[in-house]
Formats: sequence, C-alpha cells, structure tokens
Amino acid sequence: MLDTPSNRVEDIRLQSFSLTYEFPVAFTRDAFGIGNRCLIDALTRREPDKRHKCAIFVDKGVLSAMPDLAAHIGGYFAAHADKIEMVGSVLPVAGGEICKNNSETVPNLLVTLSKLAIDRHSYTIAVGGGALLDAVGYASAIFHRGVRHIRFPTTVLAQGDSGVGVKNAVNLFGVKNLIGTFAPPWAIINDSAFIGILPPREKRAGMAEAVKVALIRDSNFFGWLENNADALATFSAPHLDRLIKDSAELHMGQIRLGGDPFEAGSARPLDFGHWSAHKLEQLTDHEVSHGEAVAIGIALDTRYSVLTGLLAKGEDDRVLRLLKRLGFVLWDDRLRHRSASGELALLQGLAEFREHLGGELTVTLLADVGRGVEVHEMDPAVVSQCIDWLEQAGLA
Repeated sequence: MLDTPSNRVEDIRLQSFSLTYEFPVAFTRDAFGIGNRCLIDALTRREPDKRHKCAIFVDKGVLSAMPDLAAHIGGYFAAHADKIEMVGSVLPVAGGEICKNNSETVPNLLVTLSKLAIDRHSYTIAVGGGALLDAVGYASAIFHRGVRHIRFPTTVLAQGDSGVGVKNAVNLFGVKNLIGTFAPPWAIINDSAFIGILPPREKRAGMAEAVKVALIRDSNFFGWLENNADALATFSAPHLDRLIKDSAELHMGQIRLGGDPFEAGSARPLDFGHWSAHKLEQLTDHEVSHGEAVAIGIALDTRYSVLTGLLAKGEDDRVLRLLKRLGFVLWDDRLRHRSASGELALLQGLAEFREHLGGELTVTLLADVGRGVEVHEMDPAVVSQCIDWLEQAGLA
C-alpha cells in the first residue's frame, strides 16, 4: 500500500511531567535587622553551605521615605557575610506605574544583571510596591531563562495581593500587563515596617483587593472588614496587619487550590472588579490608582450582579457602604467618557479583557457575599445602568 498523505499515521509521542513549586511567605517586622532570620533562611534554605550572591533593587520612593534603609541592608549583608554577598550597592529604581510604562526599565535591569554577572544560582531581591516587583520579577524571569527572585512588597496592596502571586508583567503599547511571565518567586517577605511609612492614600488603596477577595471567597472575612472598618479607615496597625495576612492567605489559597495557577484557562476569579478598573486607570492616565480603580470596579460589578438577579437586592448597598467607610472615592467623571464612535469608553475594557483571556470573555460576578460565579457576557445597557447608579450613590 502506498504511503500517501491521506493514510499516513504520524509518530506522536506524549511528553508529560509535573513540577512542585514551594516557597516561603514570611510575615515579619524589621526584616533587615541583623537578628532577623527571614532573609538569611530564605537564601540558604536549599544550599546552606554555599555563599549566595544577591543584586538588590529598591524603589526610589521607599529609599526616600526610609533614608537609612540602604545602610541597614548593607549592615545585614555584612553581618552575614559568611553566607551571603551583596553584589555592588543597593540599586534604586523608579517605582509606581511609570516603572511598568517606561520601555527602558526592563532593558536597563537586564544590563545591570549582566554587568553584575548574576547567574542562575544568584538572587535578585526587589524591595518596593507591586509595579517594581513586577518589573524586576519579569527581568529576573527572562535573564538566563530565570534567576532566583525574592520579593519584599512594601505596600498594603502588594503584601496582601500582587506580591504573593506568581505573575510578573509590564505594560506595552498602552496595554496593562501585556508582556510578562508566570514565575513563582524564591521567597516573599512581608515586612510590616514598610506599611507604617506609607501615605494614607496608599494604605487605603490596598484595602480594595482585600474587599475583593473577601467578596468572592470568604464571607467571614467580609464581615470582619465591616466590623473593623472604622479602625481600618484610621489605619490602625494591628488591623492592617490582620487585613494583609488574611488577604494574602486567601489569594495564596486561590492560586494553590484553584486548579489553574498559571491561568491556562479563561477564568480569573481574582480579577473581580478588574475589567473596568484597568480601563479606568488607562482613561485617567493612572491619576486614579489601581486600588482606587478596583474599588470602583467592585462597586460596579456588585451592582451588575444585583441587576441581573445573581445577587440579592441590597447587597450592592452593603458593599458600597463598606467601601465608603474605608474612605474610597467611588466616582470619577471619566467613567462617562465616550469614544469617537460615541460608545462608553469604559466598555472597551471588556474587549481588552476578552483579548487578554484568549478570546472568550469570563468575568467573575457575585452569587452571594463570599461566593463568586463566572459569566461569559455582560450587557452594555446594564453596565450603563450600573454607572448611573454609581454616580448617584457614589456621590451621595
């Protein structure tokens, strides 16, 4: 019998293997105090007899707020010089969204890593907010196909959410997080000393992600947020510590147990409230910060859940009350901005979300407080009604 394209059987081999990722997430204070073991233990946990090289990148804003930080870091490495080595000096990097928007950030980081001769058994340590962690994490993931990376999140948002995840990304072509990687860090160290130096606006912004994860995963945590909203609104340190820990544990639980840690599918439960938040950040040129935009997105999607019959009436008002008690401003006139075609510009966020997900829209809404549910379409007319409601309720 002739071997023709119509009857040829290809030789197909199935390649299959699995990997286990494990990394510590430490909650501590004054991690660069000489007697604090969190960092030295993280660096030496697999190779205790080796001297480890580290390149250290710190958010310029953090260095400005903590002028002695570089000296403390240097002192820590000097005290443990038999085990760890700081290559060069502390390297300042501009933080905030400009860090992710600047096309030179990642190339400059790669040049620095090359000059410092960082290898696959060396470490990069990033100290800063979520944007800096994203940029340094991405550079670390692609340098030598991945070098060991340790995160020191310094904001409420990063310590309770983005900093304890497995994603790294920067913005490109005006699109948020367009290029990036899934690369679990070597370790995460949440140092509460960094939270105390934050301005009130940043402390508050980070609470939005805690409200989000409570709404989709834990009604008891949501109740705790309600019961302690006044203390949180005045930035009580013990209450902020509890919010960060509970939020971080819920986010880590979703990644660990949700069945899709590298987001191969289309569901993004941890992005509740985010389709509109990302677009609002863009429409305001990041004048509205990520956490502030997420608070608005939470309010909109909770209202949408009520209007479409998924969530009981009145629960939208309950969520709105909590966000207001925490101090969030829940309206921005640019929610009304229209594109050249006359469409609400915010709705373009749905198209961008769909593209990011791989072509199928999957949005998390609420079936109950503490229970998210996935839907695959959103009615623009109902979204418009939600905006009407938020303008009235958010400004009341």
